[in-house]
Amino acid sequence: MKNNILLTALASLIFSGNVLAQDLSGTWQQIDDKTGSPKAIIEIRKDANDIYTGKIIRVTPRPGYTPQKTCNNCPAPYTNQPILGMDVLTGLKHVPDSNNYEKGRVIDPLAGKIYDAKVRLNASGKRLTLRGYIGISALGRSQTWLRVD
Repeated sequence: MKNNILLTALASLIFSGNVLAQDLSGTWQQIDDKTGSPKAIIEIRKDANDIYTGKIIRVTPRPGYTPQKTCNNCPAPYTNQPILGMDVLTGLKHVPDSNNYEKGRVIDPLAGKIYDAKVRLNASGKRLTLRGYIGISALGRSQTWLRVD
């Protein structure tokens, strides 16, 4: 009986750890895929329908770079919207029984382009790989984001 209780408790801890590792909610440091430098801090939240959205809460200053203030070349509804506070990741849904998320959209506010998006969260839940693409994933680019909270 005592062993059964211990096994049940251990299974609960293991299971709850997996659930936490599968949740994207939190604060993330976006890393530039071209330079390897930090770009922005993104806050990802989950709504009542289990759809994830990420907004820019801080632009990371770096030498030789003056942050753009608005999304000047962006299509509606992003046209001339301030980059700070902008929802840059929308519509992302968890793929059951995995650390994958898909069916999202991501906007590059510096280029004014919107891409399809999918995300893979690593097993520890501390690093995600966001893939932005048009049409098929093989024709896209990937970025690494690091959990900061």
